[in-house]
Amino acid sequence: MSACRACSDPLVLQLDPEESDGDTATVPDDLLLPCGCHFHWQCMLDQSPQIASTLSCPSCHSRLASSAPGSSSAGASLQQQAGAILARYTNEGGTEDGLDILPTVTEEAYLAAHPAARPARAMHVMCAEGDSAGIVELLRDVDENAEAEEGGVDAGSLLRYQDPLNGMRSGLHVAVENGQEGVMWLFLWLGSTLPTSSFPAAALQTAQSIGLQRGVVGPGREDVRLLRDSQGRTAADIGSQLGGQWRRFWESGLLTA
Repeated sequence: MSACRACSDPLVLQLDPEESDGDTATVPDDLLLPCGCHFHWQCMLDQSPQIASTLSCPSCHSRLASSAPGSSSAGASLQQQAGAILARYTNEGGTEDGLDILPTVTEEAYLAAHPAARPARAMHVMCAEGDSAGIVELLRDVDENAEAEEGGVDAGSLLRYQDPLNGMRSGLHVAVENGQEGVMWLFLWLGSTLPTSSFPAAALQTAQSIGLQRGVVGPGREDVRLLRDSQGRTAADIGSQLGGQWRRFWESGLLTA
């Protein structure tokens, strides 16, 4: 049986006794790279900074990436030039061929270099899913940690975080793109100068029930509606391209600072 080229252990994961009805059991965990080297999934993630910077196998140093057609133009990013790293991954759910691991490698490498971005990216997932309660809990946790650790990221910075791995979108961009109205009102409450009288009763009730005060907007705390993605679009610009209530929000000026 092949072993992981990073740790030399068999390409399996040990299950806890509780997960295996009291008996020691294993499940496969085998990532086969294009060069033929095998890794555990986590061992590959641990090597992400090296893989992302060199696009080569950390063990045999063979090139891993398949170039995308027309991606070698000047100014194209390393990931755009690389195209994809197609691997085969076998775990307890079966085998997946042609799995592009480059986006995951790029993200893990970025987070290794910018650990403060990890909660922000987690928040953007919540924005897409409409998890307002999770966002509030995360913002409170971040503020508590910022007080305990000098120089830590606070809730205001997190609200205005723009993701370089997702076209510099803010959480408000993500919420509007995914049709999450509740998250939109949350961001406007905490990060904009929109008059309180412009909020619907349900949004005000929700804010009051969980004890949320209006956010501070000013120097270093830009109105979230002013943030632009890498295409120069505000959340209002995205709303203007959508139909239904989102176009009405745009027409009424709620998303425009």
